Amino acid sequence: MKAFNALVLGTALALAPLMTVQPKVAAAADYTLRLGSVLAPSDPLQVAAEGFKQAVEERSKGAMEVQLFPSSQLGDTQDMMDQAAAGANVGTFVEASRVSVFVPEFNVLVAPYAFESVEELARFVESDTFAGWNEQLRQKSGLTLLSFNWYQGARQMLTKKPIASPADLSGVRVRTIGQPLWVETIGAMGAVATPLPWAEVYPSLQTGVIDGAEAQPAAIWGAKLYEVVSDITLTSHIYLMSGLLVSDAWLQSLPDDLRAIVNEEAKRWGAEALKANVDGAEKIYADIRGAGVTVSSVDTSPFKEAVKPVWAKMGLTELVAEVRKTLDN
Repeated sequence: MKAFNALVLGTALALAPLMTVQPKVAAAADYTLRLGSVLAPSDPLQVAAEGFKQAVEERSKGAMEVQLFPSSQLGDTQDMMDQAAAGANVGTFVEASRVSVFVPEFNVLVAPYAFESVEELARFVESDTFAGWNEQLRQKSGLTLLSFNWYQGARQMLTKKPIASPADLSGVRVRTIGQPLWVETIGAMGAVATPLPWAEVYPSLQTGVIDGAEAQPAAIWGAKLYEVVSDITLTSHIYLMSGLLVSDAWLQSLPDDLRAIVNEEAKRWGAEALKANVDGAEKIYADIRGAGVTVSSVDTSPFKEAVKPVWAKMGLTELVAEVRKTLDN
């Protein structure tokens, strides 16, 4: 018996260290959001998404997990939209023309030169008018915007030669977003609009499939487009504001407290992204100049005049006027 007891005690003592070092298995989250984007991990929107993830998980005490998939890991923006529309727990960042197929009024947010500053745009997306458009989006598509203050920056023209006027863009194949308003805008600015997925822009510039592109500072830097162009012209033709889009069915499946957390943090971290992109633009331009690319300010009046027909063609003239009136009140 003594031998048996000694064996039991010895076995217990031998196993004790193993038992104490076993990691604690975290309980699986009750709800998960797979948040994807086409942006590089260093992009301010993606950095803010990290803050969103941490805040949601902490406030929910682990009941909600946010998984991040930058750099087109879940596909192009349209792919992620389609997944969300089908009810999947997938979210992504979208600019306004992406949802204008359901609610045409959204197009005014990316109408060229419709807003005089990002501050104006940020005020408008907090209006009752915008909230009404989001409700229409929910009803028509099954998609909803948690917030629409994820500012990416002013869109600028990237080329392999100097550009000073619309005439200089004649025959230049410029990549743009494959939505009608963007195609019309870049065409009106003088270029040959060439829609391509974002992931294809760098190699297409490198191989000569396209001659230029248009993008905001953080995206230019994140995608290293300064390596394959020689000139950036500061046209600022669109202030690119994006929204955090999710499936409304998924959102409504959340308990009230989690739904509130997700909405609140989406707005909070969108504001952080806006600030980061506004504050960081000049440093990015300085770094781009340091890489040997010419960054030029030009008189934008000829470009503003050239794109005015786009408003009429897309049925936005009266809507732009209404937005201007809302901002002036």
